[in-house]
Amino acid sequence: MRIIPLAQAAEPILTPDLVWDGDMADLVIDATRGDLKADQALATAVLICLETDRRVEASELPEGEANRGWPGDAFDMQPGDVPLGSKLWLLRRRALLEGIELEAEDYAREALQTLIDQGAVVRVDVTATRVPERARLDLDVALYGRDGTVIYQQRFAVLWEQINGL
Repeated sequence: MRIIPLAQAAEPILTPDLVWDGDMADLVIDATRGDLKADQALATAVLICLETDRRVEASELPEGEANRGWPGDAFDMQPGDVPLGSKLWLLRRRALLEGIELEAEDYAREALQTLIDQGAVVRVDVTATRVPERARLDLDVALYGRDGTVIYQQRFAVLWEQINGL
């Protein structure tokens, strides 16, 4: 499963500060400062929150599934720290049946909550829509600033990897 941003014309785009090779993304380094590039900090943060696999409790793992996510979350958490990423990966082997969109919304909200906790935004709206005929689930994400205006809005397609490689 992978998550890609969709432009208004439904073409995949990548505007955050990430280098994308079609399969994986990495943070962009600003060579002049020797630091991470941060021209699109909020867009980058959203992608990291949604596309990083969050570790889960053993009871949440589907049978036969190995835990994913950053191993440090299992042993290096400080008081008040929250695990990074989303649990959207838990849905990757599930059929796109009615109700899956509610789980996707919950997982996305949980992943984006860190942006509220850190004071980057005051509210997050997530709406998921099943598109079974295209083997995808669309996530509409809107983030709001202190004055109540939308400061970030993007539609993402969560694509299921098919057994036959399509």
